[in-house]
Amino acid sequence: MTQDTNKLETLGAWLLGLLWILPLAYAVWAAFHPSAYATRFELFAPLTLDNFRAAWDAAPFARYFLNTFLLVTMILAAQFVLSTMAAYAFARMAFPGRELMFFLVLLQLMIMPDVLIVENYRLMSWLGVRDTIFAIGLPYFASSFGIFLLRQTFKTVPRELEEAALVEGASRWRILLKVYVPLARPVYIAYGLVSVSHHWNNFLWPLIITNSVESRPLTVGLQVFASTDQGIDWSIITAATLLSSAPLLVAFLLFQRQFVQSFMRAGIR
Repeated sequence: MTQDTNKLETLGAWLLGLLWILPLAYAVWAAFHPSAYATRFELFAPLTLDNFRAAWDAAPFARYFLNTFLLVTMILAAQFVLSTMAAYAFARMAFPGRELMFFLVLLQLMIMPDVLIVENYRLMSWLGVRDTIFAIGLPYFASSFGIFLLRQTFKTVPRELEEAALVEGASRWRILLKVYVPLARPVYIAYGLVSVSHHWNNFLWPLIITNSVESRPLTVGLQVFASTDQGIDWSIITAATLLSSAPLLVAFLLFQRQFVQSFMRAGIR
């Protein structure tokens, strides 16, 4: 029975892997072949890099890459700082209304971000920061998921470590930075990879809040390839898509072991 279950699990893993790899394989094929071969699969079809050159020249990719890098770095830094402080307060500090406030944090996990787009747009307009990288990232600075994940991790840290540090004269800030944060490093890695991936690929909110090249990220910049009067060139579109997703693919291939191990440790905690 166990062997049959293992075989079914292996078969399911292969099927899911094929479903994921087929679109990527097609994108690689179309990007490295002329447009005439985008939908024709011939064994000796000519290879070319012209699609990547055309895609790079059709849009200011250097600016889009810079905007996206600044965006995900800004969001991740803010999330780490705010989530760490909030998680420590919920895990180790007693204050009036703590349970109610944590309930409100969990409640935000059940609300889709798209529901708040109108109100977020009004807020950015009131602050006068529309069409900026800061406006894209501001609604994501506080992460309910990050707070919840770190709170659960901090609660597993033995109180004796904190009490010993207090006896030695350490402040709350020093205890947080020297005791709790190092012990939660696997969780920070796991959450950081998820956050960067999500905001690197985010499309709807950046599309709504920006209207200039100076502040638009990669995902919004890619729409230029789908709005041409000459029709859709799938080879150039797939080349542009590979250019935009290449950093994430390379990062995953380099850190896939740390990625899986971090989530396993985070789940065990």
